Amino acid sequence: MSEPAQELWPLSLEAYLAWEAKSPLRHELVGGFPRAMAGASRRHNLLVAALVAALFPLARARGCRVHAETFKLKVGPDTLYYPDLMVVYTPPGENPYYEEDACLVVEVLSPSTESQDRWEKMRAYLGLPGLQAYLLLNPEQKGLEGYFREEEGFAYRRYAEGRVLLPCLEGPLDLEDLYQALA
Repeated sequence: MSEPAQELWPLSLEAYLAWEAKSPLRHELVGGFPRAMAGASRRHNLLVAALVAALFPLARARGCRVHAETFKLKVGPDTLYYPDLMVVYTPPGENPYYEEDACLVVEVLSPSTESQDRWEKMRAYLGLPGLQAYLLLNPEQKGLEGYFREEEGFAYRRYAEGRVLLPCLEGPLDLEDLYQALA
């Protein structure tokens, strides 16, 4: 399917959703403009799968939903992203094609999207009222870095090993276990 006619840009949310539903490629919507999604490496995909396996039991115990890679998160009136993983605690919204308020968002870094994940998406995600943590994982180097909500805003933390207590899920993420998926 071709790109929408340039004279129709920026796209409204409704126009984007209709167009994206028919497109064979996934596109994020950034400020009303569609941006094609890059493919993922094997290591990236394995790390996302390991995250889902690790977080799903915690999410289920708390009554949360877990979405990975193919479900959209609305972060503004004309911006939707496909996070690598998100956890949502609030009841589902009316639109069945996106969530609106994740409590945890995780992006797995790749060379083609790292700057977007670290700057553009980070600013958008930290603006979500219910977000408790935004985490970044590197499939090439064990560890986790992230922004964790505190009373005055968000605090940046970095972990090279061990267990990381995840807010929203109120449970640990074991980095050793997580990165075993890449061994």
